[in-house]
Amino acid sequence: MLSEERQVMMKRIVTFFLISLLHQVSAQESLIDTVFIDNQFSKVSKTAKTSNLTSDKILENSTSLSDLLRFQSNIYIKENGRGSTSSPSFRGTLASHTAFVWNGININSIFLGQGDINNLNPLSYENVGIKFGGGSVIYGSGAIGGSIHLNNSLDYNKGFEGTVFSEYGSFATINSLVRGKFSNENFSFNADINHSQSKNDFEITEKKFINRNGEYQNTSFNLGLGYKINPNNELYWQSQYYDSDQHYPIFSENQTKTKYQVQTIRSLAGWKLRSGQFKNNLKLAHIEDNFQYFSDIDKPKTSSGIGKQYIVRNDLDFLVSKKSSFNLITEYQYNEAEGFGSGIQNPKRNAANFSLLYRNVNLEKFYWELGAKQDFVEGYKSPFLFSASAKYLVNNWYQSSINISRNFKAPTFNDLYWEPGGNRDLIPETSYQAEMSHYFSYHNFKLGITPYYIKMTDMIQWVPVTPAIWSPKNVKKVDFYGLETELSFNKNWNNHKVDAKISYSHTRSVDLETKKQLSYVPFHQINFNSSYQYKIIGLFFQALYNSKRYVDDSEINYLENYFVLNAGIKLNPTKHIQLGFKINNITDEIYQTVNYYFMPKRNYAVNLNLNF
Repeated sequence: MLSEERQVMMKRIVTFFLISLLHQVSAQESLIDTVFIDNQFSKVSKTAKTSNLTSDKILENSTSLSDLLRFQSNIYIKENGRGSTSSPSFRGTLASHTAFVWNGININSIFLGQGDINNLNPLSYENVGIKFGGGSVIYGSGAIGGSIHLNNSLDYNKGFEGTVFSEYGSFATINSLVRGKFSNENFSFNADINHSQSKNDFEITEKKFINRNGEYQNTSFNLGLGYKINPNNELYWQSQYYDSDQHYPIFSENQTKTKYQVQTIRSLAGWKLRSGQFKNNLKLAHIEDNFQYFSDIDKPKTSSGIGKQYIVRNDLDFLVSKKSSFNLITEYQYNEAEGFGSGIQNPKRNAANFSLLYRNVNLEKFYWELGAKQDFVEGYKSPFLFSASAKYLVNNWYQSSINISRNFKAPTFNDLYWEPGGNRDLIPETSYQAEMSHYFSYHNFKLGITPYYIKMTDMIQWVPVTPAIWSPKNVKKVDFYGLETELSFNKNWNNHKVDAKISYSHTRSVDLETKKQLSYVPFHQINFNSSYQYKIIGLFFQALYNSKRYVDDSEINYLENYFVLNAGIKLNPTKHIQLGFKINNITDEIYQTVNYYFMPKRNYAVNLNLNF
């Protein structure tokens, strides 16, 4: 039950939203052909370093979002065994410093403050966007190292479209998708169901390792609806249901088998409209995360939790002229949780924030923007945030951009309320970021170079209070800095098409107290992707190199460097049929992304994709 003060606060915010909407309802100008639900991502990509992974790239790594990000970007992925708990790391930051954004809404766990990418099926999204660097002004808590954008779209005037995808791979791995779409001038419908499962019982004989109890299965269902009331007044709906069962690998037959179950429900209703110089996008979202942990799969659950988020978000865009605009983003959240077996009882939190952005294209070759944000979070003081960025097209072969920002991560429910050990005096982690990108182009070649620097204060770390009790404290100051480079080549001639990209990252994450590298941060990382298409035949190659990574803060114990090479072939006998075959880890590399948990050696997958 909300208090009277909280109810008044919510009423004021909702009233503001409604006033801004009613001002615009009457207009009917230009036709909107596609609903872009995360309308801010395309705007920030004008000055920030971003990457878009379309459906073709998603199909090349359809088994898991971990594989997609590992081989299609220079994000470091920590995976506790194939298909198990997995987390990303941008620029040497922690997993909790990555924001997961679903159709413009931050969906990081209110318990852990991060997301598990193996609890997200890549085939559930038409596009996966990646933004490097801070983005808290727009996307909120956790957007320090970068953000991962999971996007669904609604098209119009496309008629009926259908997709059936089926894949079978080593270790009895099955991955399937059925999707149906229908749209006309005023109505759009999109529904799909995706199921993945695997026995995941691979062996590494050289290390006497068997991935016992490694099986997993997950199912996701997505529904999208869109309706045009008039050409500039549109309603849309996106919902997602996810259910998974992950078993944790054990190292001997005598160990007790454990597992982790997750059920997630996400619903988003939106109202997008345009009137003269005004554009508005109102979103109402409900997110519910349920999890259960079984320390013995044959016994009742050991612990569990339910986290619920209710979100009202409004994005008002005012076009001052053809070259400039103001963006006012307002958001209200009500979060509540219930824990079992963790000491967490029934924490609740009210939060609101206001962001103001100004974007300007003064010249044809110059673009810049400024942003400011203030959060109001029940229980603790929130920092003032800002961002500034600009891009300048110097000539037809060189352009440069610069970004600076202040970002933050709020303490999670586990940080604040875990018993024993929770610390209600925690303050948000804050960081200052600066990066400068340089882009060169020559004929079919493009080169990008981005040095960056992140200075973080008040990093939250769990430290021992007694031998049996740990507690989170704001203790660490860390500098993250490095260099990212990317060289790409694209060429089409006659019936031939070639795409190739190689990227290199040098990363330092230095604890300013110990002067040592943080754990699980590779000093060097190289990614290579290439594809060749000739008429009905297509080939693709993927390569990944990671240097050694320390497994703790002592800089003594480390994981060896590794090189992994994948390759695949695609056949398109007709425009509606595609056959695929893929070999993963061709060189039979033995490697780990997390200590003790080996990844599979050479393995195979074959797939069939039907479009009609």
